Amino acid sequence: MKYDLRLPLIVALLLGVGLMTVSTAALSPTATPGIFTKQMLGIVLAAVPVFVMWKAGKERIYQAAPWLYGAALFLQASTFVLGKEVNGQRNWLVVGPVQFQPLEILKFALILMLAVALREGYHGLRTYNRAFLIFLPALALVITQDFGGAMVLGAMFAVMMLAARIPPWHALLATLALAAAVPTVLYPHLEPYQQKRLTIFLDPYQDPRGAGYQVIQSTIAVGSGGLQGKGYKQGSQSHNGFLPAAHTDFAYSTWAEEQGFVGALGVLLLYGLLFWTLASMAGSTSRLDDQIIMAGILGQIGFQVLENIGAALGVLPLTGITLPLISSGLSSLVSILSTLGLAYVVFRDRRQELI
Repeated sequence: MKYDLRLPLIVALLLGVGLMTVSTAALSPTATPGIFTKQMLGIVLAAVPVFVMWKAGKERIYQAAPWLYGAALFLQASTFVLGKEVNGQRNWLVVGPVQFQPLEILKFALILMLAVALREGYHGLRTYNRAFLIFLPALALVITQDFGGAMVLGAMFAVMMLAARIPPWHALLATLALAAAVPTVLYPHLEPYQQKRLTIFLDPYQDPRGAGYQVIQSTIAVGSGGLQGKGYKQGSQSHNGFLPAAHTDFAYSTWAEEQGFVGALGVLLLYGLLFWTLASMAGSTSRLDDQIIMAGILGQIGFQVLENIGAALGVLPLTGITLPLISSGLSSLVSILSTLGLAYVVFRDRRQELI
């Protein structure tokens, strides 16, 4: 059998960028010990779910969707009782030596479950009933603890609904309603520190030693890289501890400081190729559920890339969303690679008929 190697090659290149970025960020005095080893471990561990999906095939994966979704909801709910607090958010679970975020499992399960529920496409009100019955419990469990994670789920849901062929004017009305609700309903109910994080990017120098510090240091790191960068492991902002979270939230800033405008643009081109490849793979599928899955994966990764890089450049709010395949984070890396593995299996089995 002849396999299409476009997706694996692009993913491998982005993983290479990630390994270089994490290895240099590990030199920072504020870096978590062992982050490079954990990044390598994440790549190895991701091979397990990818192998299982490869052997199981698309239809068995679809059949497992309700079970996986139920387990993901249970794990996410468990964080309210058993969760470990990290960076002010109690959304981690610890099982022996393993620490992970159930949200990463929930993202994968939600994409799969929504694709199954929406496989018949738009059929009036019952389409929304099914979709919201699945989406709202996941959103409710996440939004109180992780606003950035809730934004990712929302982006996934919106793109998947569009792929399910809802009327365009429905999407327009929903967008207008959301635009009105965020400043009038949602924003006033956020904690003061959350409000400041969402707005400080507009003028970080109003609080340069507090809420604006991260944004300022990130833009300094990006700008100091110039055209060709300072060189691998030569970044002063990240190595001297000025750039917070140089291996997670600001991985792009770390890369841009050392590789310059050329390297920063290269990463954007790689992501562009990734999105183009996923879109072309989706276009080659004939089943609607396959297309919806691809849309959900594009929505998740696309939104995370947009938000993370936008925050690093100081043009979008800082929400703590990681940069796919590049930022350090074992559970997020395993989740993203598993999601991309799902996309590849769906593409491989695209000519299978509905059972």
